Amino acid sequence: MSEVMLHRTQATQVTPVYERFMQRYPDISSLARATRQELHGVLRPLGLHWRIDRVYEMAQELDGRFGAQVPHDKELLLSLPGISEYIASAVRCFAWDLPETLIDTNTVRITGRLFGLEIKDSSRRNRQYVHLMAALLDAEHPRDYSYALLDLAHEVCLGKRPPACDQCPIQRHCVHGNTEAIPEYR
Repeated sequence: MSEVMLHRTQATQVTPVYERFMQRYPDISSLARATRQELHGVLRPLGLHWRIDRVYEMAQELDGRFGAQVPHDKELLLSLPGISEYIASAVRCFAWDLPETLIDTNTVRITGRLFGLEIKDSSRRNRQYVHLMAALLDAEHPRDYSYALLDLAHEVCLGKRPPACDQCPIQRHCVHGNTEAIPEYR
């Protein structure tokens, strides 16, 4: 649920809603018994109201098709309403520590800066980025690696503010961190 809630929504906005949500619906069975109206009441503060109906539909499918269990198989996850490639990868990585590459705005920004690549909105779908990010993944500790990468993006390799290159643990390997002319922030 956290990954669904975090879709295009900041963590500071998600945290209080997530905590209330988990108290009210501690498992898939209790979520599957919720009405659409109840879910709208709980999730409305997050915006993106289309996702509320997807949560309802996903809960029904998880309860009916999968016995109130989240499937480990990526294709089965992707078959659920509201589950994107990123969410399926994040669930597999964070829930089961499976080697999944997380490709989002933040991880693309780090990869682009690290290798001195042009960063565009379409970079998430760029084969070069996908291959580089897969090659960098720590397959033995994918959960730890992914959390570290996301923390690096949130704390150091910032997007809308200048990056704190002097605090970056990988600066010596980073093209961006080693150039005097720092390009526009993305």
